Amino acid sequence: MTRLITALDFADPAEIRAFAARLDPALTRVKVGNEAFTTAGPALVDDLQASGFDVFLDLKYHDIPNTVANAVARAASLGVWMTNVHAGGGRRMLEAARDAVERVPNGRMAADDGGDRGGMFLIGVTVLTSLERTDLGEVGLDVEPAEQVARLATLVRDTGLDGVVCSPRELPIVRALAPASFLTVTPGIRPRADASNATGEEVKSSGTQADVALGEETPASAPSAPADDQRRTLTPREAILAGADHLVVGRPVTRAADPLAALHALVDEIDAAVFERRHTNAVPRDEAE
Repeated sequence: MTRLITALDFADPAEIRAFAARLDPALTRVKVGNEAFTTAGPALVDDLQASGFDVFLDLKYHDIPNTVANAVARAASLGVWMTNVHAGGGRRMLEAARDAVERVPNGRMAADDGGDRGGMFLIGVTVLTSLERTDLGEVGLDVEPAEQVARLATLVRDTGLDGVVCSPRELPIVRALAPASFLTVTPGIRPRADASNATGEEVKSSGTQADVALGEETPASAPSAPADDQRRTLTPREAILAGADHLVVGRPVTRAADPLAALHALVDEIDAAVFERRHTNAVPRDEAE
């Protein structure tokens, strides 16, 4: 199955359905986030699944343990492929969510690579890709994003969830502390032509662990892309080489003149990177793919 997840970040349910009809479920799963789900509700999820799409219900639950457990159980009952909770909700919330999924019939995926439908993956959100150290400091966390990612990914691992959402630049950190079956879902993916940060400046290597793992700097020749909320980005190839399992892509597909052609180009880049990773030991782990 595809590693690509297209973010259907539209407000109008009719627009979501029309755009999804232009995609191919064999090339991409789809992400339904807060805006789309608040507008269209479970009916949208049902329609997308009826069209053949695996749905990542990206609602980032964060509340008291019982409330989150009930919400996660409802998500599982919808038959979605994946949903998520904020790891910052703490151990008791994470364990309650895990237990709720396991009480739903077939509440766990049968295959480590997520390829065969048999239940729902439950993953934890670490640090949003829009946040930098100054943002964390304003909420009382005087740490680098990478340090907080490591702390929260360890908690997610220890509480038995299936994986994490993290910035592509923190992938090597997660891979170093978790087994191969621990999923990594990475937003902040920008194809080469769009590989810029939110200030419109080209992304350059900053000596992060991701840069070390890739063994190369991000070339500074990419054209600037329109500003957006993503701060810590990599290209699809770079993210796969750093150890990503699934890549979330929004604007490069949803704003493309030909979304299907954009999907094919992304899938080709991802497949080539997976082949490269398997044959160059770019990620020192045993992979269940």
